Amino acid sequence: MPQLRYTKDHEWARLDGNTAICGISAYAQDALGDVVYVELPDVGRTVKAGEQIAIVESSKVASDVYAPMDGEITSVNDVLSSNPALVNEAPTGQGWFFKIKFSDTAQHGALMDEKSYIDYTKGLHE
Repeated sequence: MPQLRYTKDHEWARLDGNTAICGISAYAQDALGDVVYVELPDVGRTVKAGEQIAIVESSKVASDVYAPMDGEITSVNDVLSSNPALVNEAPTGQGWFFKIKFSDTAQHGALMDEKSYIDYTKGLHE
């Protein structure tokens, strides 16, 4: 399985050909608590890295979700509309949010690998 890469805003991206499957990290969903609603982006929307493209709401707070790279949204995980708890159960698996068709693989490579992300999140508590 391709390696996950992470943003400082706690999104992840997994390459699958010229598409990246994206969601929020386990760290983010843990910080949010029980996810109760997910607003997904429109399929066909063109996005830029860092652009706000989705919203996740929990029993504690609502939080923006950002595009980890430039591209076009090719699909969304409609299952989250009826079962947003999947984000808590499997944030980097069945709880994915959207897929982006991208052209610049360098953007994916610029994201943090898992070790760097873990070190980054540890630094948030110090």
